[in-house]
Amino acid sequence: MVLGTMHSNSHGPDFASFAAADEARRGWGRVLDFWMARRETPYRLVLERPGLRLRCYGRPGDQPSWLIIPAPIKKHYIWDLLPPVSVVQRCLESGFNVYLLEWTEAPRDDPNIGIATYADRHILDCANAIGRPIVLAGHSLGGTFAAIFSSLHPEKVGALVLLEAPLSFAEDTGAIARLIRQFPSVEALSGFDDCPGVLLGALGVAASPESFLWWRWRDGVASLVDPEALYTHLLVERWLLDELAMPGGLFADVVDLYRQDHFMRGTLRVGDKPAAARNVTAPVLAVIDPESDVVPPSSVMPFLDVLPGRDKKLLRYEGDTGIALRHVGVLVGRNAHRTLWPEVLAWVNSRSAH
Repeated sequence: MVLGTMHSNSHGPDFASFAAADEARRGWGRVLDFWMARRETPYRLVLERPGLRLRCYGRPGDQPSWLIIPAPIKKHYIWDLLPPVSVVQRCLESGFNVYLLEWTEAPRDDPNIGIATYADRHILDCANAIGRPIVLAGHSLGGTFAAIFSSLHPEKVGALVLLEAPLSFAEDTGAIARLIRQFPSVEALSGFDDCPGVLLGALGVAASPESFLWWRWRDGVASLVDPEALYTHLLVERWLLDELAMPGGLFADVVDLYRQDHFMRGTLRVGDKPAAARNVTAPVLAVIDPESDVVPPSSVMPFLDVLPGRDKKLLRYEGDTGIALRHVGVLVGRNAHRTLWPEVLAWVNSRSAH
């Protein structure tokens, strides 16, 4: 299977009303910014082109460099929401150079935007701009792309950090995989320019109302007695209003990846290159949430199992209050920053020392 070659056509579904809903959600988010201010770390841009911006934090030195890959339909700032719960800050405090790939709206006149763009060309451009082997870190679908890139360009990746990143899509690998198996054919999905954020959010709720709806309400109630937790909860809810549309070609590629489990089976081709989980050679640290229905352990463990004898480590995230969406707790949870991130950073530092 070759990914990254889907084309849109004029006969696809009209999502204009969904796009208007996306803009309305973003507008409401901007209104909320008057009352709830996130506090991001100062940065400078070192690369900008259609579809991405590369942020650099601090002044890079001789230390190892992290390249952070957010999920492609989400805004970057969930990695840097507030100083006490900022992954960017934790990495800087540990002496690392930090770069973050910020996804921007993809050009709508390019019919070839797919996984070949997101998991290969864009990340490669960022890695080349950094100019040395990187610690590549990704969350959710951003972690999937990071793993695919690591299999394509092992010489670029010194260590791979995967945070609740789905990698195996065989039977019983989570709510999203179950929903995607009910989608129409990839050919039918290639007939539209993009999949609006509000529709992607609705699909998430349909896949797992427990994770994307009821758990959020319960977390909000539990946060009422803790002002700090409540503020973080509200900031994550505001972040959820900023979903980006996914290019139609990328959406079709991701659906096909889930349905056919190409990466784990070794049948994935990105552009003209083979990509397989077994080709990842970098040391790997994976974080799972044992209670997740979105990215359950069964979606991660098979990936680690194909790396026998390799340098790999598995950590478990045990949950927090004040995170709104449990799937992002590993990034913004106080418990995660108190107990999990010191382990992650120590592991990376020990590999960098070699």
